[in-house]
Amino acid sequence: MLFSNFFGARYLATLFGLTLLSHQIGGFLGAWFGGLAIQHSGNLLWVWYVDIALAAVAAIVNLLIKEEKLVKA
Repeated sequence: MLFSNFFGARYLATLFGLTLLSHQIGGFLGAWFGGLAIQHSGNLLWVWYVDIALAAVAAIVNLLIKEEKLVKA
């Protein structure tokens, strides 16, 4: 796992739990904002535009990450 490579096994359960918590919060907010979009505008077209913009930002951020090989002691 990526977490264990960077932080070791000591905090693995805590970091994994925080990752899952953030995933669940994002899932809740996505469904909630989608419901608000339908309620206020009647369609989800602008949600697609926001989704495309966020995906583009995420792709750019991932392309800028420089990976280094880990040296095992």
